[in-house]
Parts: sequence; C-alpha cells; structure tokens
Amino acid sequence: MFEIKVPSLGESENEATLITWLKDVGDDVHVDDILAEIESDKITMEITATESGILSEQLAAEEDTVEPEQVIGLIDTSASVASKPTVTPPPEKPPEKQEATPKTIAQTDGGTNTMSEREVIRQPMSRVRKRIATHLKHAQNTAAILTTFNEANMQPIMTMRKQYQDDFTAQFGVKLGFMSFFTKACALACAEFPTVNAYIDGEDVLYHNYIDMGIAVSTDNGLIVPVLRDAGIKSFAEIEQGIIDLATKARDGGLTPDDLQGGTFAITNGGVFGSMLSTPILNTPQSAILGMHTITQRAVVEGENIVARPMMYLALSYDHRLIDGKDAVQFLVRVKALLETPEQFDIGL
Repeated sequence: MFEIKVPSLGESENEATLITWLKDVGDDVHVDDILAEIESDKITMEITATESGILSEQLAAEEDTVEPEQVIGLIDTSASVASKPTVTPPPEKPPEKQEATPKTIAQTDGGTNTMSEREVIRQPMSRVRKRIATHLKHAQNTAAILTTFNEANMQPIMTMRKQYQDDFTAQFGVKLGFMSFFTKACALACAEFPTVNAYIDGEDVLYHNYIDMGIAVSTDNGLIVPVLRDAGIKSFAEIEQGIIDLATKARDGGLTPDDLQGGTFAITNGGVFGSMLSTPILNTPQSAILGMHTITQRAVVEGENIVARPMMYLALSYDHRLIDGKDAVQFLVRVKALLETPEQFDIGL
C-alpha cells in the first residue's frame, strides 16, 4: 500500500481543509493524476499521485481539517490498472446563439423599476478569504501605516519600450514590461534606504542585504503576493519571466507555500484595473509597499510650457514605527527619478 500524505504547507502553516476528492475508492490511479485538493490559509494545493494503482481507501473526508504529513488515503500499488487513456479534444463548435431571457420588472410606489424577486445567498468564506481578512486586519491593528504620494512621467519608459521591444522579445522570449523597471527601481532604492527593506520582529529590526520582491496578483480567491527571489540581482528578462511564472502559478492554483514566504518589500498594481490613486495596505511583516496606478495623459509644466504627458501616481505605504517620514519620502523620490531616467538601466541588449 502507498500512503497519500498531505504535503508541507510552509513554515507558518500547520493545517488545511480537504476540499474535494477527485478520485473515488476503486478508481484507477496513474502517476501525476490529481487525487485531491486542499486549501490552507494562503493557497489551494493539488495532491498528485506518485504511484500507480487502485485507490483503496479514503482516510479523510471532504471538509475535514488535515495536517502536514497526515495520511489521507491509500493506493493499492499491487493492483493492475488500465493504461492511461489518451484524451483527444473534441472539435470546436461555434457558440450557439441564445436569446436573452426577459426579466420580470415590477413598478414600486415611487415609480422606480426593480426586480420582482429578491434573494440573499449565504455562502461560507473560504479559508483563503478568511486568512486574507485576518491578515489585513492584523496589519491595520499592529502597524502605524502612513502613505506618501508622488507621480512619475512614464514617457521615457514608454519610449524605451517601443524602441527595444522587438529586439528584447526576440532575444529573451518575453516582452519588456513596466514591472521590470519598477522592480529594478525599487530594488535600487531599497539598497539606498535599507529600513524600507527591513521589518520589525518583536523588539528587533531585521535588515536584509537582498530584495525578495512580493508581486501582488489578483486571483479568483483574492489577492495573493507571491515572492520573486533576489529581485535586485536579476536581469530584466529574468524579472519579466519570473513575474509571468508566478502569476501563471497563482491563477492556475500551482503556487507552493514557499512561493509566498519571506518577501522583504512588495509592489501592487491597481492601475491594471483602472485605479487612479489608492493607499495600499502592508503585507506584514514587511514594512513598505509600492502602489502603481493607471497611466493617464495629464497637463504638466516643463520649463515655461504646459504639455501633455503620460503620468502615473505612485503611493508608498509604510510602517511609521520603523520608517521615518523623511526616508519614506526620499525613497519614493528616488524611485520617481529612476523611472524618469530609464536609460541608466541595463536591460540586457
């Protein structure tokens, strides 16, 4: 018999919920088949088979709380199983045209149209959503969060991207995006202002001589922040590919607990959803997070002229217990200066 065990959940996780079994007792099991899904406080994980056989027993039921290394099922590896079938995707069919179903409308006394049937659906929060809620409230309750703002003229970066995009994509197989510029700028600024890249641990301050950059990613289960390791020494192409890999894993449910551990600084981009300005909340225990926003053409003064430029508001939320206002402001000014003079970056071409 082969024991199906709950994998490691990471250094700060000690339990999860068994969401669903994807194999029933008696089913054939092949190597790499997905057997079950579990949900920890941070991510949803798939448990895959490393041996072939017959699923002989389920030792944990759906909605049970399980722990790392707990045996939740058994595979009879002595049983013979049929060869794994080759799946041929069906031919695509054109979408059927459907007529809209008319909705029933009723008149209220005030003359306003409203739906005739009203309902409230009660649904339990997922472990991930409950963990997000607890984590964010903890950040508000423990850190002295302030936010400082600035703005950056994105024209130099947009010009550089247009100039080198084809060569960069041809050489590295990824596009030259905005995130690599922001990641590099923040990494350089963190090196100049080390408290921004540090955090409080009890009565101590932990300083880092490396930058593990948390990159916020929106998923169906909420906002999560996987970590791009050693972002300060990565090339532009490595940063772009690393961000793509983390975002893909986040949206496909493929993140491991290690992907979420140990960030020292974070970036969140509300601009992709159209946010003009926001005050991002800290991803504790980190002490600072940079918020990016949508790029809009705005009138700015250059010399004695008023010109239209693609501008982005920048926001740096920081823990005032550790980071003085002066350092926070100067950090953001430095990031702005780096973004507006991107020619000083080595993009690898």
